[in-house]
Amino acid sequence: MKVCLLTGEYPPMQGGVADHTQHLARHLRDMGAQVSVLTSHRAMPPDNTPDVAVHSVIRGWGWHCWPQIEDWLRAHQPHVLHIQYQAAAYDLAGWINWLPWWLRRRRERPRVVVTFHDLRVPYLFPGAGPLRRWSVLALARYADGVITTNLEDELALRHHSWAGHVRRIPLGSNVEVQLPANYDRRAWRVKLGIGETASLLAYFGFLNPSKGAEELVLALDELMRNNYDAHLLMIGAQVGDVDATNRLYLERVQRRIRECGLEARVRWTGHIPPEEVSAALLAADVVVMPYHDGVSFRRTTFIAALRHGCAVVTTAPSLTLPELRDGENVLLVPRNDVRALAQAIAHLLKDEGLMARLRAGALALGRTFDWEQIARQTYALYQEVLA
Repeated sequence: MKVCLLTGEYPPMQGGVADHTQHLARHLRDMGAQVSVLTSHRAMPPDNTPDVAVHSVIRGWGWHCWPQIEDWLRAHQPHVLHIQYQAAAYDLAGWINWLPWWLRRRRERPRVVVTFHDLRVPYLFPGAGPLRRWSVLALARYADGVITTNLEDELALRHHSWAGHVRRIPLGSNVEVQLPANYDRRAWRVKLGIGETASLLAYFGFLNPSKGAEELVLALDELMRNNYDAHLLMIGAQVGDVDATNRLYLERVQRRIRECGLEARVRWTGHIPPEEVSAALLAADVVVMPYHDGVSFRRTTFIAALRHGCAVVTTAPSLTLPELRDGENVLLVPRNDVRALAQAIAHLLKDEGLMARLRAGALALGRTFDWEQIARQTYALYQEVLA
């Protein structure tokens, strides 16, 4: 089977969609699929994964991307075109949303599958209003197969009468457990300047207004006021390559750190190799992810923390997720409540039994986000739409 993965970002570009597409390409290749990646010219130099052909040729995601994509499809003739959709990855332009409709005019065309990494609407143009939501629904409606990655998005699409082709397949971790040679947790903490009795909190992922980093800084400040010797490690690149709003939020977070006088307590790793991300996650006592919209399995950094068996404090989901058991595999707090967040972290730091229970529970839950299983489910959907 010839599969083309169409994505707005791909390594060396930094972003969750880029990492997801790279992992999926490798696992589909291992299943025997002939995989190509069609992506932005900004993904240069292209990834050198053996047997995965990366075509970094799309110059932009305006209307002119349609004939570019169509010419590429005509030349390479894939059986399946799999769009990895996140509005920001396509510059919020919205033209990619109507690509399945455009391709249906061709007598011979690949079957189109779409993975919705989220249902965020594109910008389009000033005053677009309801057209933004319609463009997302058009992408789902005219595709031959639709993948949602979480229950919230699945329910949002399934209430439409045409949504019988929607399937839920989870995201995988953007960083699997892969420690540096001779990794020693204590030595790693010493290298970070964390004393024997100090506590290390960690945040993983790009800064974004929805992810609550500012509240985390305020919670750290409250812990310090209550005489906790606590430090915060910000793991990974500060902002990605596709969402300009992240840079404005980074400035807000940095300003808050200065206002609280926490410069010496907050460390930034910057973009680091996957094995160093693993080392940093496992060096932390608590991973804190205070999402404004509640925790969701659309967050690959959360999945990464589960796969590493981290003790995670995060915000209650907007929709009940039966897989999450408060106090067993995650510690949940109300959204946008700095005091509750600080109190939960303090409680966890004092309770070694709870810490051990959360780590074991996270590790067990993390096993359900296995890349081989994700690839098998995806391949089965390809076979379904081709049939």
